[in-house]
Amino acid sequence: MISVDKKLTLSQFYEIIFKGEPLAIEPEVLQIVEESHVFLKEFAANRVIYGVNTGFGPMAQYRIQDEDTNQLQYNLIRSHAAGTGDVLSPLHVKAAMLTRLTNLSKGKSGVHATVIELLKELINRNIIPVIFAHGGVGASGDLVQLAHLALVLIGEGEVFHKNERRATAIVFKEEGLRPIEVVVREGLSLINGTSVMTGVGLVNYCYASKLLDWSIWLSCAMNEIVKAHDDHYSTHLNAVKLHVGQSQVASRMQEHLIDSTLIKKREDDLYSGNNQEDIFKEKVQEYYSLRCVPQILGPILETIQQVGKVLEDELNSVSDNPIISVENQNVYHGGNFHGDYVSLEMDKLKLAITRLTMLSERQLNYLMNTKINGLLPPFVNMGKLGFNFGMQGAQFTATSTTAENQMLSTSMYIHSIPNNNDNQDIVSMGTNAAVIANRVIVNAFEVLAVQIISVRQAIDILNYQNFVSSKTKAVYDEISAIIPAFSDDKPLYPAIQQVKDYLMR
Repeated sequence: MISVDKKLTLSQFYEIIFKGEPLAIEPEVLQIVEESHVFLKEFAANRVIYGVNTGFGPMAQYRIQDEDTNQLQYNLIRSHAAGTGDVLSPLHVKAAMLTRLTNLSKGKSGVHATVIELLKELINRNIIPVIFAHGGVGASGDLVQLAHLALVLIGEGEVFHKNERRATAIVFKEEGLRPIEVVVREGLSLINGTSVMTGVGLVNYCYASKLLDWSIWLSCAMNEIVKAHDDHYSTHLNAVKLHVGQSQVASRMQEHLIDSTLIKKREDDLYSGNNQEDIFKEKVQEYYSLRCVPQILGPILETIQQVGKVLEDELNSVSDNPIISVENQNVYHGGNFHGDYVSLEMDKLKLAITRLTMLSERQLNYLMNTKINGLLPPFVNMGKLGFNFGMQGAQFTATSTTAENQMLSTSMYIHSIPNNNDNQDIVSMGTNAAVIANRVIVNAFEVLAVQIISVRQAIDILNYQNFVSSKTKAVYDEISAIIPAFSDDKPLYPAIQQVKDYLMR
């Protein structure tokens, strides 16, 4: 059980979203939220407060009469539930719900405690609102997507429950749940914020971290296959380049390859003084995709770490407007709903993951091309050359998917389009940035799945099973259980999907 109190960490987020750890709300949190709610009701009695007794956006100049303020909030939720496109995955929506709960739990939004409690129940019972990918411009937050979440909280709309898409009202009745009653400004508080882009972004961060781990694994296995020298990932070489990420990648490669019997020491191989031939039989230096792994993955590692830091801060921030301050007995109007921080990090992340995908594709090409590697049959084909095809078809898929990632890496952050009668005259497009970054990440897993099958095939061809490092061998065994070495041609798409699922688990 993980409790929401002062701060939710990245590791706690992972446990709740990916491992299904139950969520609890500390009594102090509910008290803080309720105090904020009570204060706002009293404070707004004779003051003009945006979204409480005014219209919204460019219609904020219109006063709303007291008898209409509650209905105003319902109108806002229903009118903005206008999303289209693909339905966001339950994982992403659950992450968005947890982010919204964490934001609202700070007691700066004026909602009543039942909002927090119902969100907690939905998360713990895996009742997932139907939210669409298209609709958010990332300023005033994820208005459209969060409206679909709010729609469920008032007992309307649709949810996924027990693998079925059903009407919220029916599921609530079965589960004994009561919708919230909207008062004061629950409508605006629920839809005004960066919770969807942040939730999707946090899932992206978790998967990007897995991709980095797999890219390091694959790079180590590739170096074993070609019997590379050990100095390119040595401490001495990488320490003179003053980048933390590069040294961390090199250190992880050292740890991975410590018990490999295939990696060569340059001192023994080329510094012995016995190499007198005019043309050396073996490479003095490997191709860049094998030799420059710390330099390529180092900035990717640092980018992922920075993304995690920014998103953890956003997760624990208040991305609402206006902000309720019980301590100062005041209400502050501003733009904490603006998603620039998330949007920029998502653009950076998809660039980094596209680069990681390109490294994988180049390493795969090295394995496929016997003229380059000089070790393996074309396309790591264990059958009859010319008659069988090995991984030839799968390479097309990896190349095509890598190209798609390159296209998708165009910045979303700089594509602001004014809207909302120019009230929102510069927007972040953070929701789009997060959703597109997710597509890049999923694509990357597909490319790495093709590569890891090819690496396993290469290890079998060279009979290196008992010579690779223990870390390489452990994964080799698990991949072999999914798709054993093959010589006869067969459809590869089921195995690629299974390996992709294995990499993403």
